[in-house]
Amino acid sequence: MVNYHLGVFFNTIPTSSVLGNPSLCGSVVNRSCPAVHPKPIVLNPNSSDSIGGSSPNHHRKKIVLSISAIIAIGAAAFIVIGVVAITVLNIHVRSSMSRAPAALTLSVGEDFSCSPNNDPNYGKLVMFSGDADFVAGAHALLNKDCEIGRGGFGVVYRTILRDGRSVAIKKLTVSSLIKSQDEFEREVKRLGKIRHHNLVALEGYYWTPPLQLLIYEFVSNDSLYKHLHEPDRSCPSWRQRFNIILGMAKGLAYLHRMNVIHYNLKSTNVLIDCSGEPKVGDFGLARLLPTLDRCVLSSKIQSALGYMAPEFACKTVKITEKSDVYGFGVLVLEVITGKKPVEYMEDDVVVLCEMVREALEDGKVEECVDGRLRSNFPTEEVIPVIKLGLICASQVPSNRPDMEEVVNILELIQCPSEGQEEVE
Repeated sequence: MVNYHLGVFFNTIPTSSVLGNPSLCGSVVNRSCPAVHPKPIVLNPNSSDSIGGSSPNHHRKKIVLSISAIIAIGAAAFIVIGVVAITVLNIHVRSSMSRAPAALTLSVGEDFSCSPNNDPNYGKLVMFSGDADFVAGAHALLNKDCEIGRGGFGVVYRTILRDGRSVAIKKLTVSSLIKSQDEFEREVKRLGKIRHHNLVALEGYYWTPPLQLLIYEFVSNDSLYKHLHEPDRSCPSWRQRFNIILGMAKGLAYLHRMNVIHYNLKSTNVLIDCSGEPKVGDFGLARLLPTLDRCVLSSKIQSALGYMAPEFACKTVKITEKSDVYGFGVLVLEVITGKKPVEYMEDDVVVLCEMVREALEDGKVEECVDGRLRSNFPTEEVIPVIKLGLICASQVPSNRPDMEEVVNILELIQCPSEGQEEVE
């Protein structure tokens, strides 16, 4: 087979062979050929079924994608705004809490006057009688030089009114456990209505969320504890001791008639006024807590060890007025013996109730009486009062008398010639 080059072939054929073909072009027919430019191919990345064209769903997909983008951007913006708002709120709350110790001064000013508006950041000062016109100003309450005592529920400061009268202000240290403001005020107002000459009067209160104050009458002659146990104190006579026991009994009996349980009876919570009369203080404070949880109570009244009734350790036994009676019984023995409820020796622990009970069984109860009295006491009064104290401190609540019965028994024990008319 002979191979021909196509260009050579068309150049060698005669012109007559291609005449009558109008579509031909080239040198053979003396007609130039038109230039041919290929059409560009455009690929649509969004279409797989056509080249350079568009489907009906093309615009719809663009709209869906735009809406999704808007939603995503909006959600992100909302989250960012929320985070910023929470951060600002936390900063505000922390700054408010950092100012808590100064809340009293900022709220009521130097003259301790009530806030003129209802702003919750301002304190609420309420006096049950008279005006709260304090000389030293609110800042004095934070001055340690004014501190006169402290206990499980708070620190006590002495402040002077402009009329010259002193008051004791307890700054509560259980703010995190305090009930709501409404419940707090309801309980405090209830306690403020209690008036008896053997009870420390609650004269008012101050409230802000981080700070609560209780305003009491000031009793000038220190606590029963100091009179009994500080060595530089003069020894109370038997008659003074008996009057203290009787006064405490009357105060507790009145509390129980008002359906108030003390919960924290001890010698540091019994104050002696300038005439030698006892005044029981700090009553009812446990009711300011949200629940009368025994663990919370025991942690707040650890200093009452020895005065606490055994039922405080038993969750199945209800706390009643009889728990106060137990504490009163221990106080009776403390007043008579001059000894603390629990004393720690080098290798032993002496529990006052057990010691006196053993002495009574051995017929040596008179040896338990405070030696500083030097036998200068009427046995016919001392021994019955000791027995009454032991009965009140019975391990079984139902065996304890109520405080009204205790008052009646004490008045019967009291020698007729020494009797005093009861003042309620």
